[in-house]
Amino acid sequence: MTTTYNCTSTEQLAEGLEHAQRAISENKCVVFPTDTVYGIAADAFSPQAVTLLLASKGRSRAMPPPVLIPRINALDGLATDVSADARRLAEAFWPGGLTLILHAQPSLDWDLGETKGTVALRMPADEIAQELLTLTGPLAVSSANRTGRPAAQTGAEAREQLAESVEVYLEGGFRPLEGSEAVPSTIVDATGPVLRVVRQGAVSLEQLREQVPGVLGLGEAAPAEDAAMPGPDDRLSADGSPADDDGAPVSDGPSAASGDSAAATDA
Repeated sequence: MTTTYNCTSTEQLAEGLEHAQRAISENKCVVFPTDTVYGIAADAFSPQAVTLLLASKGRSRAMPPPVLIPRINALDGLATDVSADARRLAEAFWPGGLTLILHAQPSLDWDLGETKGTVALRMPADEIAQELLTLTGPLAVSSANRTGRPAAQTGAEAREQLAESVEVYLEGGFRPLEGSEAVPSTIVDATGPVLRVVRQGAVSLEQLREQVPGVLGLGEAAPAEDAAMPGPDDRLSADGSPADDDGAPVSDGPSAASGDSAAATDA
């Protein structure tokens, strides 16, 4: 039975986290707040659970969900060939609104969809999210909305869209905390020799370049010797443009996730 917990109450938060941990272990989905928007989560290592997550959103395996992690040292357990530049960005902006696309560890027993050997990782800066991830370990997480509809900014909004497909809703109030606009995480492709932004969001290009001056912005050409190297096109929309969580083309700013836009964000 679907249950909502008011996590502004210490008692309900504890009960909700316990129920959510149990639901994840049973290959069910849960919804919880992050520092960007609300996310729908499933066990990243359970193909059955990931399939349920995608079905709940009404999307295909062609756009695999990102994975949220509880601590930065989980990076090397889930990704391989992590460059010094990618590690520098993680150390600077995790926890926070930065998603890194990396080469997935080939030995891991998981099936997130058509990843083509990549994984998108993020460490959220939200207490409830951190508490849940500490209990469960890495989770496959997507924005808590039906494909093509705005990302949920409260647990109630998520439940209106996802209904009984989710076992547990952890209601933590409006997200993001600092304002009314749902700003997605910035996504950086770190699979090649030069890092490049494939979606602008919470972390600006200027902030990224303070840490790694050579980061390429949207639409900027790679150095000639790297231009022929393809990026992880499984995370692009059908026309090859940078894609959001649901595969819809993303605009050059964070407004792609707000207002009347049909684009959704990742969590």
